[in-house]
Amino acid sequence: MAFDEVSFPLKVRYGTHGGPQFATDIVTIAGGYERRNQRWSQARRCFDARTGVVSASDAALLLAFFHARVGRARGFRLKDWNDFSSARDGVSAPNFQDQIIGTGDGSTTCFQLVKIYGSCGVSHKREIRKPVSGSVLVGVDGVLYETEWSVDVTTGIVTFAQAPASGLVINAGFQFDVPVRFNTDQLNLSAVDGRLDEADIPLIEVRV
Repeated sequence: MAFDEVSFPLKVRYGTHGGPQFATDIVTIAGGYERRNQRWSQARRCFDARTGVVSASDAALLLAFFHARVGRARGFRLKDWNDFSSARDGVSAPNFQDQIIGTGDGSTTCFQLVKIYGSCGVSHKREIRKPVSGSVLVGVDGVLYETEWSVDVTTGIVTFAQAPASGLVINAGFQFDVPVRFNTDQLNLSAVDGRLDEADIPLIEVRV
């Protein structure tokens, strides 16, 4: 699927809503008991990026961006203002010890960025595929590494020049975007007195 490494051009923090969605099949059997089948290991996020009242120039920017993405055809990056950091609260500045992304075995050099969500002893690992360039921090065995590694900001894979020794914990901190696309081929705008009064902007996360 076509994906453009560009960010949604409007600031959509206020007036935006959305969040993660899983897919679970539920069958009710005798006695009211349930059998549940989790079909997705990773959540898929949906957003309604309503921007409220913006300027005419912002409306033109949105229209140009929508045309360039050809509606639903091309993906792009979105900053989820509720959860864009590896920090526990999702918004604080990242620290290199925020997340454990792997353990050295003496031969593996590549590690996927992940964020762990946990509650009451149950955890969920989210793969981070679109880290923000320049935001990634990496450490090994509790020591910040400023060199000897690189990160692909299009995949979220950290690659070491030399494989970390067996048993050493690899940590990372980062900011990240959500890969999304428009979830419509028709953009509905309402203009009042030369300003964009209302816009329906449904977005949905894509697998990359």
